[in-house]
Amino acid sequence: MQLGIFAKTFTGGDPATVLSAVAGAGFAVAQYNLACSGLDPLPDAIPEDAPAAIRAASEATGVGIVAVSGTFNMVHPDTAVRADGLRRLLLLIAAAPAMGTCLVTLCTGTRDPVDMWRVHPDNATQGAWNDLTASMASAITAAEAAGVDLGIEPELANVVSSAESARRLIEEMRSPRLRIVLDAANLFEHATLTEQRDIISRAIDLLAGHIAMAHAKDRTAEGDFVAAGKGVLDYRYYLAALREAGFAGPLVTHGLSAAEAPAVGRFLRRALSEAGAST
Repeated sequence: MQLGIFAKTFTGGDPATVLSAVAGAGFAVAQYNLACSGLDPLPDAIPEDAPAAIRAASEATGVGIVAVSGTFNMVHPDTAVRADGLRRLLLLIAAAPAMGTCLVTLCTGTRDPVDMWRVHPDNATQGAWNDLTASMASAITAAEAAGVDLGIEPELANVVSSAESARRLIEEMRSPRLRIVLDAANLFEHATLTEQRDIISRAIDLLAGHIAMAHAKDRTAEGDFVAAGKGVLDYRYYLAALREAGFAGPLVTHGLSAAEAPAVGRFLRRALSEAGAST
């Protein structure tokens, strides 16, 4: 597996500066965010020279761009807000290949009108699901035209809240361009060691052939997110299960500070080695 990090972990509005920091912290690849180019993460327009500058910085630093973030609330209750987010996403999808990546990551959204990472009771309704599939159909059409994949991440607070709902979306959309970003820490809030292993195994069994990227953060026993290695997630089990399922793609850490990055990198390299999935 390739060891990577969210580029946005590091401050700066210039891709060369940010990707140099990624390399300096010991990571081979990064999930990019246009904020690292001094832009809105999903801008109203992408300057013509921005994608080439990202690719050039990647080549100069040796840091591969394994994905770019295209997150917006795909089921926002305000249709105008949703439509604007989709318009911006389509611009990013079209520009992604010029940045040097073939994966755009998404947020399947929530009915919460303010925070797209906060759960809402209407997330489980058919109306929310219908809005998600409509947004996703447009995104898939653009992805197919651009030759890129779309990565959705099961998250407890979103409409796709589990491996089961992610598999349902894949089956309904019927496009090889729809892929999975798997983050074991997003699959549970409170769980015993046996329970979390069961959850991880079930998720990987359901999604193994569709996983494009894995994420690495952690949970405390109280359910809070922390940097990888500082919580209760059984990383050796998680990474071994991915390896046994045939996954050999990027493992990208996030939810940490720049100061924590070198130590988290060392932890993950050790965990990968112990799981027989060394970089």
